[in-house]
Amino acid sequence: MDVMKGANTMRAGILDGFQTIIPTAAAVLLKKRQMLRLTQQEIADRAKITLRQYQRLESGERSILACSFGLACRVIEALDMDVSKFYHGDYYLEEEVKTMRGKGIASRKKSSI
Repeated sequence: MDVMKGANTMRAGILDGFQTIIPTAAAVLLKKRQMLRLTQQEIADRAKITLRQYQRLESGERSILACSFGLACRVIEALDMDVSKFYHGDYYLEEEVKTMRGKGIASRKKSSI
């Protein structure tokens, strides 16, 4: 099921009665920038890209997962995130998200962002 939140599409699923929110890459960029209390221009400057390039990534108009790896790394690092964790989906938006690991269920906290 798709849930619209601003310009970012979030996928929601049900796991043993718990609703899980899996953020889009664009939603993670936006939330992390807001947590750092930085402007889009400040992130663009850190990543050595134009403001418009960053705006397209954060809005989801252009996927950070489909752009060049070098550009993606600069943006992710400008947001003080780990590139490997970002690409493995280890950044979440909710306080707690239930995920399946193998046959068991593990819990992840917001502290990842």
